[in-house]
Amino acid sequence: MYSVLQPPLLRQLRCECPIMLAGMGGVARSRLAAAVAAAGGFPVMGMVREPVALIEKEVAALRAATRDDLHFAINLIPASCERALLSQQVAACLRLKVPAMVLFWDVDTALIRQLRDEGVQVIHQVGSRRDAEQALRAGCDVLIAQGLEAGGHVRGGVSTLALLPEIVAMSDVPVAASGGIASGAGLVSALALGAQAVSLGSAFVSTTEAFAHPHHRQRMVDAHAEDTVYTTVFARNWALTAPVRVLQNAVTRGDFDRLGEEERSQPIAWQDGGQPVFLFSTDSPAIDAEGRLDDMALYAGQSVGQIHDIVSAGERIRQLMRDAEATLERLETKI
Repeated sequence: MYSVLQPPLLRQLRCECPIMLAGMGGVARSRLAAAVAAAGGFPVMGMVREPVALIEKEVAALRAATRDDLHFAINLIPASCERALLSQQVAACLRLKVPAMVLFWDVDTALIRQLRDEGVQVIHQVGSRRDAEQALRAGCDVLIAQGLEAGGHVRGGVSTLALLPEIVAMSDVPVAASGGIASGAGLVSALALGAQAVSLGSAFVSTTEAFAHPHHRQRMVDAHAEDTVYTTVFARNWALTAPVRVLQNAVTRGDFDRLGEEERSQPIAWQDGGQPVFLFSTDSPAIDAEGRLDDMALYAGQSVGQIHDIVSAGERIRQLMRDAEATLERLETKI
């Protein structure tokens, strides 16, 4: 294997491939995380706004499917939930001896320092130089530079190609790249710009182990880069009105903008054991969802045009690594 595909960050993450699972809420649970770990990637589970009982259940399931000493992370977004719930989530992660945490959105300096004092590795996703500076001052161990192309909640307004080298140049800790990457060539490009790993969401939504509904997975496979939309329309149950990137649907087209409050209060779907989902909610369709699934938030990055099939997470990682090696071989071929 090429040495560029074995950057120093892998020792910190204790994994074999420079591929991180993005901590997607509702999608990245234990089954997907375990599959990523088994294939040599770094597993992250998305527990944004989830109850403590689910965190406990998913951590136990991940360790049962892998090993007790697995190095993995839980992803939380402090700005997205009430402080009482956040405190409970953090306390649970510390009690469960979760080895690493991925944080996102506003830089919560007090939380970062608390986690570091407890021996937890802190990874922070940032969308701007300003956020990166704050995260570094707070003592983060790793940064993830998220570009505008990324799916889900998007923090900044700069493309990955422009943001990544700027963050790498000013950072004294390793940097991973996120946004617009779902191929081996994209992985090589990120490494060439100074990243030591890539954090992938869309590439793993379209896998058999994802907790995403088959409708969501298939729409991603069928989509092209121009089929995604950057919007703030999905913010109903979020603590702040934050931009997201999703696949176009009737909601993003504005078909429901003039609905009255009574119509907006009617569920459009049910999931997670029968919980109602409403229009403009941040909820994406989970594997057990029923109802108007295409009117939900179908998170997807501009990398969807690089995704052509639904495969296992292990096969996705193998595809990426094979393509990365083939890309490096082409680049070193003499003209």
